Amino acid sequence: MTENHRLTTGDTAPAFTLPDADGKPVSLADYRGRKVIVYFYPAASTPGCTKQACDFRDSLAELDGAGIDVVGISPDKPAKLAKFRDAEQLTFPLLSDPDRAVLTEWGAFGEKTMYGKTVTGVIRSTFLVDEEGKIALAQYNVRATGHVAKLRRDLSV
Repeated sequence: MTENHRLTTGDTAPAFTLPDADGKPVSLADYRGRKVIVYFYPAASTPGCTKQACDFRDSLAELDGAGIDVVGISPDKPAKLAKFRDAEQLTFPLLSDPDRAVLTEWGAFGEKTMYGKTVTGVIRSTFLVDEEGKIALAQYNVRATGHVAKLRRDLSV
């Protein structure tokens, strides 16, 4: 298995500008001066991704109170993201990366093991980017269920 590029604490977060569920561009630079959780997930409206997104939605007040925003990124097209957002009443930006360039740059796309087989796909990953645009926390291969609660414990939120 080839080693995927991984970001670590202290790295500069790779810049991005991607369309949101409404097709409007959202950039990492928009969050400068605030902390932001950037999380990568495989596919909107699947059971694990729905659970994870709803956990973030349900924790937004506490995260916001701690000065932390949330952005989700997947390879889904904006129309699918809009459907997912509306169905689950998600109130944070979901961004579309269909060519997987940002996913790859952040180390969230590549080889992974699934059900004992090596496959290429989205690696469920979560990052905390600090006010200066540096990686404060990098977590790869996170579980959809229970991840947000663990993240909140790790961040004391």
